Amino acid sequence: MNIGEVAQRTGLSSKMIRHYEAQGLFSPAGRSEAGYRLYNEHNIEQLCFIRQARLLDFSIPQIAELLQLWQNSNRSSREVKQVAEQHLHEVNNKLHELEAMKSTLQSMIEACKGDDDPACPILHSLENPPP
Repeated sequence: MNIGEVAQRTGLSSKMIRHYEAQGLFSPAGRSEAGYRLYNEHNIEQLCFIRQARLLDFSIPQIAELLQLWQNSNRSSREVKQVAEQHLHEVNNKLHELEAMKSTLQSMIEACKGDDDPACPILHSLENPPP
């Protein structure tokens, strides 16, 4: 199967497939005589796994770890859960940061009259951030 067919089946672009290969997340099944990458069903499964993990915003190193665990029939679910729990902790931290950004932006917007006056509290806040 060629990269175009794989892209269609996985919902990933050819560029992303090559990127994930370059990151070492998977290897194509082989190459044709002309040097084109060839893919098999296992590659499709791996790429679908990677796509789903990326949709959940797992990092490349986390995905590599999850792929290793997924392919290891002797893994413990404890190991997998630890990776997911760590990621959830990171997501919660991001959410707190986003809430703080939202609050700051709301305050800045509320302070601005949004009229023809050149004085702008938003620009002033960006120029002089709080300590």
